[in-house]
Amino acid sequence: VQLQASGGGLVQAGGSLGLSCVGFGRTFTPGTMAWFRRPPGKEREFVAGTRGSISTNYADSVRGRFTISRDNAKNTVYLQMNSLKPEDTADYYCAATTSNLITSARSNPKHYNYWGQGTLVTVSS
Repeated sequence: VQLQASGGGLVQAGGSLGLSCVGFGRTFTPGTMAWFRRPPGKEREFVAGTRGSISTNYADSVRGRFTISRDNAKNTVYLQMNSLKPEDTADYYCAATTSNLITSARSNPKHYNYWGQGTLVTVSS
């Protein structure tokens, strides 16, 4: 199973950007998919997660600005980022697991089996 993320780039503060991540694999049936990020010089942090197509949760820092969604038929998870701030600058990583994680578990990277490569998002002030 492989996850391939795309959509990063440079954007001005207040702008929008969309990320996507598609999973490849004959038997890949993700239960939970999520986005994490690693800001420069900082630890990896949870951004948003989704179980199935209905249950979603967000980090406090992005709630109301970011939206996670997924297309199960395409094994793809998206992250729409609006009202971007310079502090959103980071390498963004998608993650997936076949488990259906409860809300409180989705922010723990240890629960995810599969990771995509990072895609860099840079927000200029």
